[in-house]
Amino acid sequence: MKQLIECVPNFSEGRDTNIIRQITDEISSVEGVNLLDVDPGKATNRTVVTFVGTPDEVVDAAFLAIKKAAELIDMSQHSGEHPRMGATDVCPFIPISGITMEETVEYTKKLAKRVGEELGISIFLYESSATAPRWKNLANIRAGEYEAMETKLQKDDFNPDFGPKELNKGAGVTAIGARDFLIAYNINLNTTSVRRANSVAFDVREKGRVKREGNPISGKIVRDANGNAERIEGACKSVKGIGWFIEEYGIAQVSMNLTNIRETPLHIAFDECCKSAANRGLRVTGSELVGLVPLSVMLDAGKYFLQKQERSLGVDEAELIKIAVKTMGLDELTPFDPQKKIIEYLLKDENSTPLLNMDLAAFANETASESPAPGGGSIAAYVGALGISLGTMVANLSAHKRGWDERWEEFSDWAAKGQAIKDQLLAMVDEDTNSFNNVIAAMRLPKSNPAEKAKRAQAIEDATKYAALVPLKVMQLCLDSIEVLRAMAETGNPNSISDAGVGALCARAALRGAFMNVKINVGDIKDKTWVEETLAKGNELDAAMESAEKEIVALVETKL
Repeated sequence: MKQLIECVPNFSEGRDTNIIRQITDEISSVEGVNLLDVDPGKATNRTVVTFVGTPDEVVDAAFLAIKKAAELIDMSQHSGEHPRMGATDVCPFIPISGITMEETVEYTKKLAKRVGEELGISIFLYESSATAPRWKNLANIRAGEYEAMETKLQKDDFNPDFGPKELNKGAGVTAIGARDFLIAYNINLNTTSVRRANSVAFDVREKGRVKREGNPISGKIVRDANGNAERIEGACKSVKGIGWFIEEYGIAQVSMNLTNIRETPLHIAFDECCKSAANRGLRVTGSELVGLVPLSVMLDAGKYFLQKQERSLGVDEAELIKIAVKTMGLDELTPFDPQKKIIEYLLKDENSTPLLNMDLAAFANETASESPAPGGGSIAAYVGALGISLGTMVANLSAHKRGWDERWEEFSDWAAKGQAIKDQLLAMVDEDTNSFNNVIAAMRLPKSNPAEKAKRAQAIEDATKYAALVPLKVMQLCLDSIEVLRAMAETGNPNSISDAGVGALCARAALRGAFMNVKINVGDIKDKTWVEETLAKGNELDAAMESAEKEIVALVETKL
């Protein structure tokens, strides 16, 4: 798997588009890096940039961006709503794929050393890269912000990990570190009061608020035996938050960082803010995501809100995202485009799924053309997807049937199973064609000497085996779909019983068609033991499908 790191530097400039462009141009200049998002904020005077790339290239791009920011931003003249201490305030690395957190930490140290030595900027390592426990929390480094840094750097206990122990007055101080995915999230309130927004933030954030006697605002602070202020914990673990006023929108917000979305998912933070606001006579009107978000976060939110409505969770990705966006008001202040805000969508290679990107007519026309692909394997996968889609439709109709309200979860579970199988079968539509192309590519390898001939023969053998395994996978998925289709024929909405029957017929046709592709692909494979095992598995799946399809069709016929 290709090693990928995400980098999300925060630059202390959100108003001058020329400065922002010059910084991001440095990032884009590095080959192997993909600039995903640039999110400036006028009120915060801060821009969050997101890019992804291979580790060494990410280090190079981050260094160039930090260098350019130091040249263009003068922190001695900076002001903004967001806490900050440097021209490049923070520069986190997040492991995305093929790389561990430990490996990512080493790359942050490589960048920090280079910035400290070559640019003369004081660098503190934070989060997973921290060299001391107290530096794990960014707030402990940034306390007092830029204005306090010159004095703090003179203290014996405030020593940067790299760079000078004196303030670079133009560039300030920068924190570099490896961390898990962090979501920067702002909740919009129907008030202009920062104090009331802070009250909501204190209710929600993990560290909560200082405990006081009597009046929670002006009462005497309660202290423990050691003289430390006692605190009332907030509702959400791994959440940091403050209240602020955004002049650009004329509203107060609760600004949060969700540092562990497994402990507190986005939708829980939103709901807790809603509860706190309501208890204080306020209302949450919407929210905004700063930067990018993983797809799973949006899907989990969509399912959570559908479940609260007692609606089926077995809907497609686009519908789940739509529910999440509308419920949390993510489009209140600016449009929310999933293709630009969800990291997996930005990284997706559209060229890898050309068939799925076609409309129905174009797909049929491409199949009918003189090109050998897409062929029977892709069509079998698509027919299988249509079959389970019918079963999923019956499940969703049953979940929402009047008078069956108490059974919505039962049918929601079936619909969710159907959606998962459908998505896998759709992926097989292009994968079957890709596997065919891999065989052709192997056949075109050079064969001018014995070594090349042996390498080519092995490549053909491996590619052909994979080309047989793809339709075998389609067969298994089609048989898996029978469980859903049978349940819908037996217990689903009786008005849709014929749809369950058609779905079973599609599954049967798809499985038999896929098996034909397995058989034709194994014809040239030299590993005869492997061929025998593969065909035996295919025969087993075929026999199971034949029996199940007859059973379901007979059941449907009796109910028509």
